[in-house]
Amino acid sequence: MRLRKLRIFLAVLFLVLTGLLFIDFRQLLPESFFNLILWLQFVPSAVKFINAGEAAALGFIAVLLLTFISGRTYCSFICPLGISQDIMSRAGGKIKRRFRRYGYKIPQTIIRYSILALTLIITLTGGLFLLNQLDPYSIFGRFMTLFAKPVVVLINNFFAMVLHKFDTYALVNISITSFSPVVYILPVIILLLIIVLSVKNGRLYCNTVCPVGTLLGILSKISVFRISFDDHKCTKCGRCAVACKSSCIDFLNGEIDHSRCVVCFNCTDICPEKAINYQAARFKRMVADVDTGKRAFIAGSAAFILGLPLDQDQNKSIKVPVPLKASTVKEPRKFYVTPPGSAGIKNFSSRCTACSLCVSACPNNVLVPSFRQFGITGIMQPYMDYHKGFCAYECVRCLEICPAGALMPLTPDAKKLTQIGKAVFIKQNCIVETEGTACGACAESCPTKAVHMIPFRGNLTIPETTDDICIGCGHCEFACPVTPYKAIFVDGNPVHMAAKKPENVRTQLKHEDFPF
Repeated sequence: MRLRKLRIFLAVLFLVLTGLLFIDFRQLLPESFFNLILWLQFVPSAVKFINAGEAAALGFIAVLLLTFISGRTYCSFICPLGISQDIMSRAGGKIKRRFRRYGYKIPQTIIRYSILALTLIITLTGGLFLLNQLDPYSIFGRFMTLFAKPVVVLINNFFAMVLHKFDTYALVNISITSFSPVVYILPVIILLLIIVLSVKNGRLYCNTVCPVGTLLGILSKISVFRISFDDHKCTKCGRCAVACKSSCIDFLNGEIDHSRCVVCFNCTDICPEKAINYQAARFKRMVADVDTGKRAFIAGSAAFILGLPLDQDQNKSIKVPVPLKASTVKEPRKFYVTPPGSAGIKNFSSRCTACSLCVSACPNNVLVPSFRQFGITGIMQPYMDYHKGFCAYECVRCLEICPAGALMPLTPDAKKLTQIGKAVFIKQNCIVETEGTACGACAESCPTKAVHMIPFRGNLTIPETTDDICIGCGHCEFACPVTPYKAIFVDGNPVHMAAKKPENVRTQLKHEDFPF
């Protein structure tokens, strides 16, 4: 908490001071002030040192040392564009909450290092065009000069005009410098790109396009202090990944991509178990007693979902293959699934006010507003979209916060026996049938084992469902790798029913542990 507050304080301080450099139209700031701020700006300092060899321009060395000690703190609270992206991202979260749920994303390694290499080659051969267009400090400076300063001058001129009416001349009218319209084209394009990336994906520009971020990211891999997991405390709740604006926390495997981490401390601040901390790096990891079979499946499943190749060196009993063909049989869905506690579609539609509080609070993003699923009268009322997520076996969050009583409270044990739908298997879409490829993601993910594998052809097995213990949670549908139509889906119960208690329930499977 203290580290995050300190980071925010320093970020605001540097942003304000750097912004003053560009909007000081009355030239009130002394030259020493300019030198102090610019000394720590990486690209201006490095270019000045390379061209002039001045010892006073060694600020970029200080930044490199700071990165080696503390990670990418330059990007966190010194870089004005990085701080501006945080503001844009937060503004996007205020407008639409889903923008602030980041989640882990695979690094765009080829793009990152290609841009860095190209920038270095062009720069070292005598051209600064690409560096100037991509340098975060330069982008921020162009924004302040072309857009922010004219606005400040207009505000000044307005108040100057008002004061002049009262014969007060504390403010004077300032002429606004005009530029050719062509000058605005590239800055506007880059600015719009950064705004879109920031609002939707946090620090994506920093970690994909920015050459300074990529360069400092290489050094931050060996930084002395870094964010790390305490495996004994971590419950795999995923809050750290959701809060990480760099999308660099793979909480399922307890790994952090330090080359993308900007040390914002959002993760340390949000972790309820204090299992993620900022501390001196431990280069030797402790060996824990783990279920290697489960870890192998998780790794393979995560690799598939993230678009990574499966690790062929691991001995997996179950693999989640990448389908080679698109599925052809549309899911014959009769009813969409309403949340547990709603009792059924009719009861839910008559009580739900479509406030979207449950949509916002759902930790797995399985609840989405409807449009045509419940007819005209049910527009914007939420339903369970198992292509986007699944209803966690232990979770009762939506039942706890519904203000309208459309979702009646259920104990976790009662919720586990509430059947909101039934799993339906479409053999014609299953890759075991269509491609002769072993799978089993649906059965592996089912918490009640209502989906299980039976012998098929040769050594292959194929899914089979047991209706009376199925609760319609959607684990199987979400896990199925087939697109665009799933080989297994949940058809909703128009009136919720009671399921039988399974004999071999996987009670240890919580929404935090699900491999996808």
